[in-house]
Amino acid sequence: MINNKHLAVIICLLTTSLFFAQQKTSLKLKEAINLAIEKSNEVVLANTKVATKKLELQSVKNNLYPSLKASGQYYRLTNASVDQKNKSTGSSSIPTASPKVNQLMLAQINASLPIFSGFKLRNSIEIADNMYKAENALAENTKEEIAVKVVEFYAELYRAQKSIELLNENLKKSNQRATDFKALEENGIIARNDLLKAQLQIAKVQLSLDEASKNVNIINYELITLLKLPSETQLFVDESEFKNFEMINIPKDESTALLFRKDLEAVRIQEKASENNIKLAKGSYYPNLSLVAGYTALSLQNVVTVKNAINFGLGVSYDFSSIFKNNTEVKIAKNKALEIRQNENLLTDKIKIDVKNAVENYNLALKQNLVYAQAVEQTSENYRIVKDKYDNGLSDTNDLLEADVEDLNAKINQSYTKANIVEKYYQLLSVSGQLTQTINASKN
Repeated sequence: MINNKHLAVIICLLTTSLFFAQQKTSLKLKEAINLAIEKSNEVVLANTKVATKKLELQSVKNNLYPSLKASGQYYRLTNASVDQKNKSTGSSSIPTASPKVNQLMLAQINASLPIFSGFKLRNSIEIADNMYKAENALAENTKEEIAVKVVEFYAELYRAQKSIELLNENLKKSNQRATDFKALEENGIIARNDLLKAQLQIAKVQLSLDEASKNVNIINYELITLLKLPSETQLFVDESEFKNFEMINIPKDESTALLFRKDLEAVRIQEKASENNIKLAKGSYYPNLSLVAGYTALSLQNVVTVKNAINFGLGVSYDFSSIFKNNTEVKIAKNKALEIRQNENLLTDKIKIDVKNAVENYNLALKQNLVYAQAVEQTSENYRIVKDKYDNGLSDTNDLLEADVEDLNAKINQSYTKANIVEKYYQLLSVSGQLTQTINASKN
């Protein structure tokens, strides 16, 4: 049997383990952003696409090198008839027996170096290079999107955690009020209806608390999944993340976004690639020229043996049907270029609207912060006055509970605005294409 001393040690160990298992992790916002940029699936996929485009570019460049091919054939011949026609100096011709031919061996080495192909090779390389640059820009844009996603998660998590903190404080106060009301009701000082109202208030606060706890669990899980942290990690957002926050590079209009947005940069680079694609299509109107060289060895059994048959020269090819067919390909390339320009116009308009919304939302958050700060002072003072009146019998329970709810809501709203300002600031940087740039600059 376990004695009391051993039992105490076991309980102590279990309690300590439970404490550390439930201990929350504080991770700074900028650290979380850098972690997401490094490990998130979206960024990993974007980087993989960049690597693929780089390999495709190298593959196209490889076409600059000459091609060298070697081939060999061995044929077994069956009853081959070989007619040898020999010229003789005499007036008579002596018939010769037909040689026995059972096999044919052929070996070839061919080399080819393109010297002109209607500028197709050069344009193909420029297309691949531009697509590689565009993919790089899209990868940077993905990092911007992931960064602002982390910011939004952090703001949501802070709001939910702050709600729990304030609701717990209010729940304690509501429980104490219900305890006091119960004593008063038992002594016949207040009606039972007032006690029920106080108890109903506890239920409402508890429901809000449960909702906030659920939100914390969901947001925390989404965030740690994005950051690739262990599933048991419980993140805690320190309030210092939203206090005395230094805000720099605050855009005022869309000019910054049109200069720094990576998705817009990607479209502009794709437009360059589309122009090269038009030139590539037009290249089919020209002939292809190449330097060619080769070596051939041939052996026809008992008939002929050829060795050291080296050849070199100039190869020319031209598809005359391209004069008629290629016109459609050129039109297709031009239409695709037009589509990209139209997409650029659409994206430009969207960026302008996004920046306008972000600027207005940021300014609104600043104004709301001032209003809610005043509201907290007003609701706190109002609750104090109503409480004094209630204690002196000059106010009823409804007024007291209503003042308490207003005070709680004002405090929650004020705590929200701190996170809202930082969130709207980062969203403004994001739509202007400066979020990751600002984060990296602040680290130095």
